[in-house]
Amino acid sequence: MVYGIAYFTSPHMKNEFRRFGLEKLGLLTAILELIGSIGLAVGIMLNSILLISSGGLAILMFLGVVVRLKIRDSFWATSPALFYMLLNSYIFYKTIFS
Repeated sequence: MVYGIAYFTSPHMKNEFRRFGLEKLGLLTAILELIGSIGLAVGIMLNSILLISSGGLAILMFLGVVVRLKIRDSFWATSPALFYMLLNSYIFYKTIFS
């Protein structure tokens, strides 16, 4: 949720999307991050929402990792997206098989 909110409050986040060459996708990405984070919270009570939210966020973060690798960012710059991709993938997996 923090990254989604940061897009609207921090010029740095918008500059990052410019640096990635994805300026037009910044707003969509921020909205999807916010919806996904709300879905994770609601998903504590509803497994179907948890499944959709964690799966969607895992895909979104996977794409974030791909972009970071494509522009040759450092491991440290890539690590938050990698961490959240793995975390949401784990939540998705556990939701399916629980």
